[in-house]
Amino acid sequence: MRIAVVGTGYVGLVTGTCFAEVGIDVTCIDIDDKKIENLKNGILPIYEPGLDEMVARNAQKERLTFSNDLASVINSCGCEAAFIAVGTPPGEDGSADLKHVLAVARSIGQNMNDYMVVVTKSTVPVGTAQKVRQAIEQELEARGVDIAFDVASNPEFLKEGAAIDDFLKPDRIVVGVSSEKAEKVMKKLYKPFLMNGHPLIFMDIPSAEMTKYAANSMLATKISFMNDIANLCEIMGADVNMVRKGIGSDARIGNKFIYPGIGYGGSCFPKDVKALIKTAEDNGYEMKVLKSVEQVNENQKSVLFNKIEKHFNGDLTGKTFAIWGLSFKPKTDDMREAPSLVIIEKLLARGAKVRAYDPVAMKEARHTLGDTIEYGKDEYEALIDADALLLVTEWPEFRSPNFNVVSKLMKDKVVFDGRNIYEAADMREKGFTYYGIGIKQQVQQEKEIV
Repeated sequence: MRIAVVGTGYVGLVTGTCFAEVGIDVTCIDIDDKKIENLKNGILPIYEPGLDEMVARNAQKERLTFSNDLASVINSCGCEAAFIAVGTPPGEDGSADLKHVLAVARSIGQNMNDYMVVVTKSTVPVGTAQKVRQAIEQELEARGVDIAFDVASNPEFLKEGAAIDDFLKPDRIVVGVSSEKAEKVMKKLYKPFLMNGHPLIFMDIPSAEMTKYAANSMLATKISFMNDIANLCEIMGADVNMVRKGIGSDARIGNKFIYPGIGYGGSCFPKDVKALIKTAEDNGYEMKVLKSVEQVNENQKSVLFNKIEKHFNGDLTGKTFAIWGLSFKPKTDDMREAPSLVIIEKLLARGAKVRAYDPVAMKEARHTLGDTIEYGKDEYEALIDADALLLVTEWPEFRSPNFNVVSKLMKDKVVFDGRNIYEAADMREKGFTYYGIGIKQQVQQEKEIV
């Protein structure tokens, strides 16, 4: 079986590579000549654990190829399916920008010469598949040809940092189709996954398009709810870590996505929540819960800074803050909508200095932040003469540092833990002033009493 995947960003590259891994012939297409040249030389545009080895392996076996010429690929490769996996960035009003998706659809219509299933893999609002169909039909009509095709929706559910496992061992595969012929093609495509018992769920196209937004919005809701509870715990003297364990043991709630922190970021949750809110508004409906989810998340990104400001009595001028973790989550270099950016912006605006370290995202950080901050060669160099340490991203290597070294390097032993990866009592026994999320600030309160 042969397919094309248009777009070599996060979704497109993972999708194409994983299909190649199970024996399908895949051509990944992108209009960025430099990106395609790099991919041919084994240089990836993203960081994802294990992806570079998988790309190299399948490229060597010639199951995975790269091209910047969509026309020739669609014309000559005998593709049974073409996946649209280009970006859908949010517009100023929060709506998903479909210009890249529809541009690909038009190109397919201009060049297809036999039946194929055109699959929207990009995260797109309900009704996009119909727009894709219309764009292709208009191009076919302009060419004066009558070629049958189908459009399908196949939303992705990939977690950055675990995308390969998510694709090869999915919780579910959701496909929206409008014909038996399209369903047959998609069943053939996903047959290697069905052999391992992974559920393939067929539905109508609008429902498939909605499923992606509903899933991400539900997860974002769990995160914001838990952060709201954490803030109340802090006020009331409760420990959110205990509360989390108490509610997470309920099978109806579960223990995933209920870890308190400093807000969600990345390329999916913020964008998809905004897009679903806007879709509802365009159709005369108000998503009141999601609006609150979004507001809680924006506020949560400032929670750590508010603790910093309070601890230092509002005077941050000239103080140095070490930041561990810059990406929005571990196992990725993605800094889009990352809480670290909000915290750094606020610290710099108050005259503070920032020295940061991230195991993977340093290149992206330099691209995003330039020389506005300093960069440590490792987590310990970032601590030298720091007035406080800010744990922002819970990378595994930050979980058990040598605190004897940490305390010797820092000017003052103050830790602001934005992910609650350290035990409050343990940190206080080590002599650190410790601030977590949703945890009673015992040491600070005792200082105030004294």
